[in-house]
Amino acid sequence: MDLNDILMNGVTIQSSGTTGPPKYVFRDPDNIRACNKVAREAQQISSQSKILTVTRMTHAGGLLAQTLPAYEVGADVEIIPFNPYGFLRRLKYSTHTFLTPDHMKALIQTKDFQNADLRGKWILGGSFPVSWDLIYAFVSRGAIVQPNWGMSEIGPVVINKVFTDINTVEQCDDPLPMLGDKIWCDYKIVNDELYVKGDMCVYDDWFATGDLVIKKSNGIYYRGRK
Repeated sequence: MDLNDILMNGVTIQSSGTTGPPKYVFRDPDNIRACNKVAREAQQISSQSKILTVTRMTHAGGLLAQTLPAYEVGADVEIIPFNPYGFLRRLKYSTHTFLTPDHMKALIQTKDFQNADLRGKWILGGSFPVSWDLIYAFVSRGAIVQPNWGMSEIGPVVINKVFTDINTVEQCDDPLPMLGDKIWCDYKIVNDELYVKGDMCVYDDWFATGDLVIKKSNGIYYRGRK
């Protein structure tokens, strides 16, 4: 995959298919630049960052969450298949990575995880809602965990929250998974459904996400699909 060509000409990405048949969404260069800018700011990615990508590059999470934003500013990017038994050793040389909940569960089950030193490692979580037990497990090992919401049509770094200590996790604990308290686009909630709009969206008008949410004093929480 030619990242320079993507920055110049755009790219078509594939949705995960978790909410229906997979679809294909074209991101033009202006949209990509807007997404890259937010992704870097939200995750403190700079030219000095070292990105470890283990998710599919044909999807927004693998390509647009960290890989392309980092590449655009000259940061180091390593792209490898996910292997739970070797991942933690590779992460030692990286600053950022993106993991799905299934990846996080697989890592927790390895013998190396209980003694892993993840201090300073920035882990963006997404594709599915990130449960509180997963956030707690990784923060307890020293990681900076950022559960994140996005879609193939917007972002993918759109709504999120950064957890750096156990106390913050415990204060936010709720039966519902959290999307986040930082929203990087215009949004509104109509009949419990999340609508989004902005430069990161492929549509000019309000986009009905199909996600049902509830806004509380400390952030937006996920209730399920419409």
